Amino acid sequence: MKRYSQRQSLSTLSEINITPLLDLAFVLLIIFMITTPLLENSVSLVIPSSGAANRPVDPAQVQTISIDRQETIRFNNEAVDRQTLLSRLVELKRTNPGVAVVIRPDRELPVQKLIALMDTLQAAQITKVGIATKTETK
Repeated sequence: MKRYSQRQSLSTLSEINITPLLDLAFVLLIIFMITTPLLENSVSLVIPSSGAANRPVDPAQVQTISIDRQETIRFNNEAVDRQTLLSRLVELKRTNPGVAVVIRPDRELPVQKLIALMDTLQAAQITKVGIATKTETK
């Protein structure tokens, strides 16, 4: 019986076939190239809702400030300028610390004008501020 030695069957590999590795790398590259743009643009937001009822508001403590696209400011339906508005708001805050203000801006009003009005409210130290909106009909 002929005996085969294991020493003869051992030889070193001088070449490695990298073709399957390159195929795998290219497939992974294509998969990432396709899925990456989809991941960046897929922001799905779910707006929270509340089932709690709003607390009743005392109408005597709510003041209304309206501003139209010509920047005419009306404080409780009376046209005023910014300085008069500021002095009235400071006096109102002094007499009634729990005062709340609702701003009714025009839809076409630039945002910077609304921010300037809110800065006036902040200067009067009024912190209870809301912006009136209406629901969109589709």
